Amino acid sequence: MAKYKIAWLPGDGIGIEVLEAAKIVLDKLNLDAEYIHGDIGWEFWCKEGDAFPERTIDLLNNVNAAMFGAITSKPVKAAEAELIPELKGKGLVYRSPIVRMRQLFDLYTCLRPIKAYPGNPLNFKENIDIVVFRENTEDLYSGVEFNPVPEELRDLLLKISKPFSAFKDIPLDRYAISCKINTKKGSEKIICAAFNFAKKFGRKKVTVVHKANVVRATDGLFFETAKEIAKDYPGIQLDDANIDAMTMWLLKNPFNYDVLVAPNLYGDIISDLCAQMVGGLGFGCSGNIGDKLAVFEPTHGSAPKYFGQYKVNPIATILAAKMMLDWLGEKDMAVKLENAVAEVIKEGKVRTYDMGGNNKTLEMANEIASKL
Repeated sequence: MAKYKIAWLPGDGIGIEVLEAAKIVLDKLNLDAEYIHGDIGWEFWCKEGDAFPERTIDLLNNVNAAMFGAITSKPVKAAEAELIPELKGKGLVYRSPIVRMRQLFDLYTCLRPIKAYPGNPLNFKENIDIVVFRENTEDLYSGVEFNPVPEELRDLLLKISKPFSAFKDIPLDRYAISCKINTKKGSEKIICAAFNFAKKFGRKKVTVVHKANVVRATDGLFFETAKEIAKDYPGIQLDDANIDAMTMWLLKNPFNYDVLVAPNLYGDIISDLCAQMVGGLGFGCSGNIGDKLAVFEPTHGSAPKYFGQYKVNPIATILAAKMMLDWLGEKDMAVKLENAVAEVIKEGKVRTYDMGGNNKTLEMANEIASKL
């Protein structure tokens, strides 16, 4: 019996190809694992009306970790779903399966390392080393949305919210409401995760990203919670920045930052910005981490226009596999894999199109595997 059970979730488009690349390096490392395929993504929504089928949920309840490729997400409403023969009459609306997965399994930490590997021609600056902690289950991704707006919600808001009176004469089908929900518990969990990481790995500063000067209730709660928690970590500096200013300061002074922690939407924004500073989404790896399960993925999408060409950079997915090895406690394997990635990048002999080369996805994977 294998030591580990790994859910293998290719998803759509190039997700299939980059997971194939990750499997090459994991096999070369001889990870003692059983890889179990799971259905997820746009294809299964079109066929079954469910992008995250119950059988895949059952699978994730019985594995040590998961590798996830990419999915195609589209803003499909019920009226558009009626045009898909298999879904006609079901009144379905597409919802991202990865967002649902994060909430269902309480994968509250989205961990995104941002590291500039020497020799990468796409680096904004050398030696960038930032870690982003993004809250993964709340905020504007909570899924509590209304379009059209129900009369009872409008009437309630008119009673309890003076600013909402500005919208009282707008027809209910002419505007939409998305609820930004941040809880004390959710804020504590992600902020503690950031500070614990900083303490464990000798990081000196945690920067809280927010917009509490305008979004006072939710972002205010997040920032105040951070100030409370920081008191328990006297050796680590607490810093903060507004999300808009942060996008400027990261580009101007990236070396001023160490660990960033943010609510869901802001964390999504700054992690993509940071990824571009170290080469783009081809280098952006991510871990969705809870107390019992972790799901690892590249941060790029399914890129359907490239599907079948095997041209995209698999390094983000291979680095996500490195994160999975860390999660499983296979530290030596994780170090070997990262060193192999770093060596291939520094040598510059094999480069995918985004790095200015002509090598294919699996050629990059095989070159990295050759260094193991």
